[in-house]
Amino acid sequence: MIEILWTDALVFLLIGSIMGFILYARSREHLRAPWREVIRKPLGMSALIILLVYVLVGFLDSLHFRSELEQTNGKTDQVQYGATIESVLDIILSDLKANTEKTYSAPFALNLYNKETLEDEQGNKRREYPRLAYGGAHLEDNEQQATDLTQRLIFSVFGGLMMWGMTAAFIVALVVWRTGESLQQVVQGMWRGQRELPWRSLFATTAFVTLVAVFLLNTASVYHVLGTDKVGEDVLYQAIKSIRTGLVIGTLTTLIMLPFAVLLGIMAGYLKGWVDDVIQYIYTTLNSIPGVLLIAAAVLVMLAYMETHPEWFDTGVERADLRLLFLCVILGVTSWTGLCRLLRAETLKLSELEYVQAAEALGVGRLTIILRHILPNVMHIILIAVVMDFSGLVLAEAVLSYLNIGVDPTMYSWGNMINSSRLELAREPIVWWAFLAAFIFMFLLVLSANLFADAVRDAFDPRLRETR
Repeated sequence: MIEILWTDALVFLLIGSIMGFILYARSREHLRAPWREVIRKPLGMSALIILLVYVLVGFLDSLHFRSELEQTNGKTDQVQYGATIESVLDIILSDLKANTEKTYSAPFALNLYNKETLEDEQGNKRREYPRLAYGGAHLEDNEQQATDLTQRLIFSVFGGLMMWGMTAAFIVALVVWRTGESLQQVVQGMWRGQRELPWRSLFATTAFVTLVAVFLLNTASVYHVLGTDKVGEDVLYQAIKSIRTGLVIGTLTTLIMLPFAVLLGIMAGYLKGWVDDVIQYIYTTLNSIPGVLLIAAAVLVMLAYMETHPEWFDTGVERADLRLLFLCVILGVTSWTGLCRLLRAETLKLSELEYVQAAEALGVGRLTIILRHILPNVMHIILIAVVMDFSGLVLAEAVLSYLNIGVDPTMYSWGNMINSSRLELAREPIVWWAFLAAFIFMFLLVLSANLFADAVRDAFDPRLRETR
């Protein structure tokens, strides 16, 4: 049975809106031109590919369902479903989810991280590192691990290069068919960077993604690539499942923030007078309150309200999802002031330009002037701010979860992984891999978002376009 959570519905709405904008912009050159500039930049193209991989994983993790239970009473007309809500990503990562060890184990380890007292058949007790139940279980002894990993690495490289080569050959053939040029001309143009798109960056990034994906598919089913945590759960599984949380925080919070920032910022800059004074008073008051304290107070009130209404939730997943949605709302309501101030300043400048004053003199309505003359000329600021704020919101979730005021502790997130690693880093020997896994996945997402934001800024900022 398909199960649609609140954040799932908003994610689907966001994807549908993006697809609708793409279809709308295809027939309008003034909208297509800046985005062509974005993908023409090598770093922008590489960042876009990495972001698309994250979005694909987050989308698969947003397709939730409940499995049908087997009928044991002989009644086939009554279909019953399990209480556990799973996603398509859980099915794909079923091996990682099921292969749970007893406790900590290091990346690619064959034994537990801590010694235990074991007793043999004669009753003799000894202290040693127990063998893992799933990690390297296909090996007869530890000496075979180096050979096995080498073989899997070689197979992954050749298999990944073969898959990438077939994909690249298909793309080249498609370009040859569409342009009518010879194969040699197309290949030389791509290699020398003389084509419209940065094909070298595209092929290099896709090769990297393909090699990593093939290696993980070939290795993660028999090894714990990033180790296990205190309860023996695979850390790689946790890091991949945390992608959806980071994307939801970054995108939905931005969508909630935009109406406040755009509406109030343009109204303050264009209407001026007492409207400007009231809006300035509102965002100045919000800025004077420490952000973490304001968010913490709102989260605590929200948690207290949810605790008094347990009948709202059939499962813990639904409760954690609603808390995630409330966190997005709280972050959106408290983080619109910066963009609002920028839009107010830009609108003040635009309202003094000749074409706006001419429209006012001709009797054009204020709403029409805002929609036709003000809003289109501040869209570059809105787009740049949205893309650049995304990475900041992803980091904000990690900080809030570290302070125990973020997402639900039962939900997978990089912030929860870092929070749980706080005490593990003080152990002896130190348990470092959970923190490193969260850092790597978060770093790749934030770095790609920042590089893509730079490309968007260069393409949409009219002052930068005029200097080129």
